[in-house]
Amino acid sequence: MDRLLSRRGAGVAGALVLFAGLAAAPPASAGDPGQGHTVFASRCAMCHSAAKGGPTILGPTLWGVVGRPAGTVKGFAYSSGMKGAGFTWSNDRLRIYLPKPNGMVPGTKMTFAGLKNPTQIDDLIAYLNTLK
Repeated sequence: MDRLLSRRGAGVAGALVLFAGLAAAPPASAGDPGQGHTVFASRCAMCHSAAKGGPTILGPTLWGVVGRPAGTVKGFAYSSGMKGAGFTWSNDRLRIYLPKPNGMVPGTKMTFAGLKNPTQIDDLIAYLNTLK
């Protein structure tokens, strides 16, 4: 490995920086998508579809939510707060939103009180990442 890095001009110092960066990078989600499906079914499915092109139930479909700009599913009447949120849903944003939706986006139409269990949150986020 050192020879490869040396040929590219990085040397041992470059290798240390490379490996330090890899070690510090958090996983996309530490959760279990199978358990997340169970959380979704029991806590989210009464209001949200998980299907591609799924219908609006009380809320928009969550298919493709990770990586999607907030407030952009066509056909859903979002609150002004969600329409103007100005962020894209990421694992980190979901980790903030799911425990207290109204705390992150004041005036959101989502009346859900929130998920409090960090394991369930990680599992749900892992599941949402499979909806692509």
